[in-house]
Amino acid sequence: FVSVTEDLVRRRAEHNNCEIFSLEEISLHQQEIEKLEHLDKWCRDLKILYLQNNLIPKLENVGKLKKLEYLNVALNNIERIENLEGCEELKKLDLTANFIGELSSIESLKCNIHLKELFLMGNPCTEFEGYRQFVVATLHQLKYLDSKEIERSERIKALQNYPEVKWKIREQEQAYLLKRAREKEEAQRRMQERKDEKQKQMDSKLGFDRPDSPQEKSNHTEGDGEQERCRTAENDDEDRKFWEEPTPYTPESRLETHRYIEEKRRAKDNIRESKKNEKTAWTLVTAEGKVLNVNVPKLHFSLKDDEENNQIILDLAVYRHLDTSLLDVDVQPTYIRVLVKGKPFQLVLPEEVKPDSSCAKRSQTTGHLVVTMPKAKEIILAKQKVSASIKHSECNTQQKTMRRSGQVEKLEVDPSKYSFPDVTKIIQEQERTGQGPIKLQPQKVTDIKK
Repeated sequence: FVSVTEDLVRRRAEHNNCEIFSLEEISLHQQEIEKLEHLDKWCRDLKILYLQNNLIPKLENVGKLKKLEYLNVALNNIERIENLEGCEELKKLDLTANFIGELSSIESLKCNIHLKELFLMGNPCTEFEGYRQFVVATLHQLKYLDSKEIERSERIKALQNYPEVKWKIREQEQAYLLKRAREKEEAQRRMQERKDEKQKQMDSKLGFDRPDSPQEKSNHTEGDGEQERCRTAENDDEDRKFWEEPTPYTPESRLETHRYIEEKRRAKDNIRESKKNEKTAWTLVTAEGKVLNVNVPKLHFSLKDDEENNQIILDLAVYRHLDTSLLDVDVQPTYIRVLVKGKPFQLVLPEEVKPDSSCAKRSQTTGHLVVTMPKAKEIILAKQKVSASIKHSECNTQQKTMRRSGQVEKLEVDPSKYSFPDVTKIIQEQERTGQGPIKLQPQKVTDIKK
């Protein structure tokens, strides 16, 4: 059964920074709680406690909550009002839609002198003749019963007829308690029948699932689909039988319904979990060792051959809001594999790459996965281009240095290859014609010296 745990209380105490010792209000509704405990030790300062729509069969372990002012235990399996004497400040008590048939148990609320509002709608005791008169006459401190104000005249009249009403209530209580005893026996019998039927089904399944010969196993595998259909049909029949069978509305039937729903939910969760664990056998590499192109997640992609940088770039259009932890990239020399939430994307590369030098990044704008993979083979042309550029840069440096020094680079010409006129001879002939006057000058100089 489900009980109140410290973890549950702390989670429901978020408004109080998850501190429970100073908690004044807590809501534990719809938590499938079957046993009420620990709250009187952990949360002594509680003033408001919501416990509606659970499976609590008994009011207990709340008597030490001295400051409790409002207790809501509607839609539970409570059959008797008890153990609330210690709630000295209790002002409002909601017991709507429970199974209280022992109406005389409200006498225990006489000690709660501050109790002003009481809700008992939807309980079997409200069908008793004289129900309201009995409650009004028993609890003098009440101001409202089932949302209806108790007037002074109504209380006087109820007190006048109190002995007669009390006797009628006692008779009806006895009849109801006998009926409840029969309902409990019937519920126990039905529960035992269900257990026996389940045991038979389990035995038959175990007998059916015995290890067989290989031939029988192959026959079983062929008929797996048929067996699955039969199982679903059986489950549908079981559901129909359970929900269509007429049963009285009792704490036992309510608990049984809850257990049945919980059992079905667990079975579905187990099937779903087993399907998750069973990894789909995708064929990524053939028996001959040939790597296949696979795109199970059905993502758009582009493969670019970047010759300038001698690398291959894969751009995979991964979902923008997908967490990166759900991606697994595996680069191999001849192919790349990316697991997207366990679904494989595999692509054969046009050239061999270096896995160790590869890198994968996510785009911050688009969310795409970009994988850069350097090629394994170096391109010779790329090296020549680099060396030519180096030579060109060297020539440029030489020219710059020559310009700085003021030297002019001369072109050397082989005279045997070219037939140009001999300019030197022409100049010599001109010199010979002009020798006469030039020779007279040194003679004059000598005469003057003499």
